[in-house]
Amino acid sequence: MELFTKLFGNLIAFVYHCFDRIVIHGYLSALSRPEQVVYFFRQVLGVPVVSKEILSQRTADYQNWVEAFARNHHTPIVWAEKGVRKEDHVLAWQRRMTKNNAYGVYFIFKSMEQGPTFRISMPKYPTRDPHYRILAHQRSRFTHYYFYIRDEVLGPMVMRVASFFPFQTSYYLNGHSFIEQELNRTQIGFRKNDNAFLAVDDVTALQAAADRLSPEIIRKRLDYWTLILGPKFSAKERKQLNLSRFYAISQIEYCRNFIFKRNFPIHKLFERSCELGLWRLTANKIAAIFGSRLHRRHRGKLATVIDQIEHGHHVFRAYFKSAFLKQYEKFSTFLRNELCSNNLSDFGLKKGLDHLDAVRQTFQAITDRFAGFQAQWLNVHVDFPLLQRIALPIAIGSVRYPGIKIHDTRVIRLCEVLLHGGTHVGGWTANQIHQAVLSTFHLSDKGYGLNQLRYDLRKLRGHGLIERDGSRYAYRLTTKGVQVALLFLFFHKRLCGPLANSRFHHEPDAKHRPHSQLEAAYHRADRAINQIVGLLAVA
Repeated sequence: MELFTKLFGNLIAFVYHCFDRIVIHGYLSALSRPEQVVYFFRQVLGVPVVSKEILSQRTADYQNWVEAFARNHHTPIVWAEKGVRKEDHVLAWQRRMTKNNAYGVYFIFKSMEQGPTFRISMPKYPTRDPHYRILAHQRSRFTHYYFYIRDEVLGPMVMRVASFFPFQTSYYLNGHSFIEQELNRTQIGFRKNDNAFLAVDDVTALQAAADRLSPEIIRKRLDYWTLILGPKFSAKERKQLNLSRFYAISQIEYCRNFIFKRNFPIHKLFERSCELGLWRLTANKIAAIFGSRLHRRHRGKLATVIDQIEHGHHVFRAYFKSAFLKQYEKFSTFLRNELCSNNLSDFGLKKGLDHLDAVRQTFQAITDRFAGFQAQWLNVHVDFPLLQRIALPIAIGSVRYPGIKIHDTRVIRLCEVLLHGGTHVGGWTANQIHQAVLSTFHLSDKGYGLNQLRYDLRKLRGHGLIERDGSRYAYRLTTKGVQVALLFLFFHKRLCGPLANSRFHHEPDAKHRPHSQLEAAYHRADRAINQIVGLLAVA
């Protein structure tokens, strides 16, 4: 990470890292096994026979309560439609809650999904207890409720509740929503788009808010909403049985975000990272990034791929067991490295919510190593479309300036003359430039008139390559103009010109070439071009 910021620090506005998507399952530990369910109904409630009707009654009671809750609070409750993203459907209600600065449940979805429950059956042979029934785990399809909530601490979140015993719950959180609430509470200005911060007044406060997300804060809010929206248990039931939930992390994402000042470097860096990652990120390096060693008993994926399934952009992925690292660009100036895990045991971590800090430390180290590997790969020359950009016309206000072509002989001559303007500290007047061009290249006034020169100067000034000396009509190259002029001249006189001469006019004999590194480089370029031409002819 330090190497990445050292190499590209002048291109980056700021960097922050935090949890992104977090999926947590809530289990009623005291009712998770069949014998515990039997004890609950027989010993706590005094029900002699644990039958299918008894469990169905608890389901019906909860479903009736949800319908009444939605009706009393004027909350929409609908069945989820196939092929429609729930988050997109409820977005209008969420925005209304944000605009009104309101908190609570703003939408409820009903969905038929697979979930854990119990199967009750009669014993095959008579038993000494006539009320004995066989309870066993099974997965079946039944109604689940999705409560869309705007929480005061965690921000927008979703709580899914199964309507069948043992009423398993799932919670969908986002670390960026928590950070947003923290920054609003401390009145720190920021600009956020979707789940990404693109600008912030205090970067240190942003990172501090990300680090404040703790198991205690999450558990407190989950317990609150579970008590409000979850299945109901009486005071007697809670007194005789521990009905608190055990929270386990099912899926978690940790991201390291680089916000660049401009779009160009991020796009080129991402392209280069994808190219190098596919063939440089070997199995051993993937294992090293994830802090592991390869062995014959390795299970799960171990590969790198590029796909286009998220955010409408290409996504680079490196898979390791049940986890993967992904990188993608977003919002023109946003580059994200994100680690996603569906099984924390891949990293030797426990899934309990209490171990969230250990997950943070491990995932920070992994994303840090990934950024370090990338910094080594990306510390190379990349393509900059200078010639394509400068060849396009530009408009400044209502004035439109034509593009500058690299093959334009007049512009090349003008650049060469302006580069030799060391004696003209105050700049060149148009007449001085005109006379210098005519005398240097032995041109006549008819072949290159003063009006043609003024047209060329106008183009150069429009593209920011020359500037006037104050209010005087005297011109000199800008810093950018000096660099562009040098590139133009080097391209024609030191690169394209000599190579074109050897290809189409005269190829020097390599055996009798002078002892010059530049000539040796030209001969190597000639051989490479000949090889490419030969390969293309065979193909």
